Amino acid sequence: MEITQDIIKKLLINELFIETPEDKINIDDGLQSIIGLDSLGFIELRVLCEKKFGVKISDENFTSEHFSTIRCLAQLIDSLKNNGH
Repeated sequence: MEITQDIIKKLLINELFIETPEDKINIDDGLQSIIGLDSLGFIELRVLCEKKFGVKISDENFTSEHFSTIRCLAQLIDSLKNNGH
């Protein structure tokens, strides 16, 4: 799961242009409250993760709970990969 978390951090910095340095982003930081993603940012992150990890994040899984932190999102992605979604 750590690899997934690291990739998500890199997506946030390199693709969504989060200005926080990678070493300052905690995997339990709130993606909205601390990192500052807005609604469009969450949609972009969903699409980026689907492409990068080869998974389909259904509308059912596109929730504030699953996208609350890097850790939660990585758990969702790893679960989807393990289940072949």
